[in-house]
Amino acid sequence: MIHHTWATRPTIKKVKCVHTNAEKYMVSNVLTPGKVYEVKSETDEFYFVIDNSGKVGGFYKDYFEEVK
Repeated sequence: MIHHTWATRPTIKKVKCVHTNAEKYMVSNVLTPGKVYEVKSETDEFYFVIDNSGKVGGFYKDYFEEVK
């Protein structure tokens, strides 16, 4: 049950939100373009970040670009 400890886990990397143009879901309520988010977990398709609501959410990787 790794999802219970995501918020307190060390950050894997940081990503910057580049857009909130979702085809299916409203993500503009919880993501802000230009803001940098901490990645707590990652899969092939998703980043799990602490969003604007303060909770960990899973979002498609195409909303982000990696911060170097």
